[in-house]
Amino acid sequence: MSGPQRGPGIAGLSANLAVAGAGLSGAVIAREMAEAGHRVTVFEGRDHVAGNCHTKRDAETGILLHVYGPHIFHTDDEGVWNYVNRFQTFRPYLHRVKITSGGQVYSLPVNLHTINQFFGAAMGPDAARSFIAAEADAHIESPETFEEQALRFVGRRLYEAFFKGYTEKQWGCAPSSLPAAILKRLPLRFNYDDRYFSHRFQAMPETGYTDMVARMLDHDVINLRLNTPFRREWLPDFDHVFYSGPIDAFYGFDEGRLGYRTLDFERFIHPGDYQGCAVMNYADRSIPHTRITEHKHFAPWEEHGASICYRETSRACGENDIPYYPIRLVQEKQQLSRYVARAAAEKGVSFVGRLGTYRYLDMDVTIREALDCAALFQHCRKHDLPVPAFAIAPL
Repeated sequence: MSGPQRGPGIAGLSANLAVAGAGLSGAVIAREMAEAGHRVTVFEGRDHVAGNCHTKRDAETGILLHVYGPHIFHTDDEGVWNYVNRFQTFRPYLHRVKITSGGQVYSLPVNLHTINQFFGAAMGPDAARSFIAAEADAHIESPETFEEQALRFVGRRLYEAFFKGYTEKQWGCAPSSLPAAILKRLPLRFNYDDRYFSHRFQAMPETGYTDMVARMLDHDVINLRLNTPFRREWLPDFDHVFYSGPIDAFYGFDEGRLGYRTLDFERFIHPGDYQGCAVMNYADRSIPHTRITEHKHFAPWEEHGASICYRETSRACGENDIPYYPIRLVQEKQQLSRYVARAAAEKGVSFVGRLGTYRYLDMDVTIREALDCAALFQHCRKHDLPVPAFAIAPL
């Protein structure tokens, strides 16, 4: 089913465009270009659309599965919220995460309940603030690493209980080797709010992300080609290309492969309710997996007897693995800077999305940047200006 259409584009500006990748970035750009009156061919190497937020119904249980791991939609960007609601009905969903540490279950992010439970106390907000301030290492004035940020943030006991082991498993290195910015995204709450996100809009697409993306791509002037990775030698065939694949792959990895972490999934079926929540993290280093996800809980408006769960284990991404999390340490940033310099000299191609810019992006940010990239292309084309390789600088 096609979403609402906006009518013809600006007279005289019709172009023959290609989009490499049918994930969120590619689908949004393709739709925007089609509604502006351009012809668009979308190339997708997989046999489905929606990239890593691909969802499908399990044939045996009817549960809607997040095939490449959970994707939770949350945003404060009302424009993005209105945009996705053009193509899908979103149902309210508040993401709550639990964590097992030392044989006990706690709530994440660390909140007043977590603090009281862990320390066997019944503190109020002010008392808890003072307590954590005393726990924190005040000698660390300007944290540079993940470990320093955690010690300055919550102190050694909470760090070792909830962050140290999980981080070592997730990233495959010591927290002292990771930048502090990774931990700065995690809040510390001195109330009993256990929502994982605090954004204004939090929801799940009723029939899945793949259905939403398919509706975005359902347009008369969009030609979708599945099982067809875009090839660089096709660049001259199009007036412009929006490339959402890995930037290092575009150049044949000749500056080296950028580092990613990938995930292994161990699926199992449980006859009832396995863990009572969508996500259970495992903080202890002795447990190899980082979390277990129970997918029927991502659609609480549905009822299912059986349950499908996945144990997730993180490891280094090999040549034939699916890249999930960009590492972006010193070596990777040096490699990236060389790729970015080459990309900036290109004509007729824009690099977009998580892989094209080698950045971790939430879904709402991905969509916002795709909308902005499409608008920038239109502006440049209208005023006969060169289209930059990046709408958002990767470095």
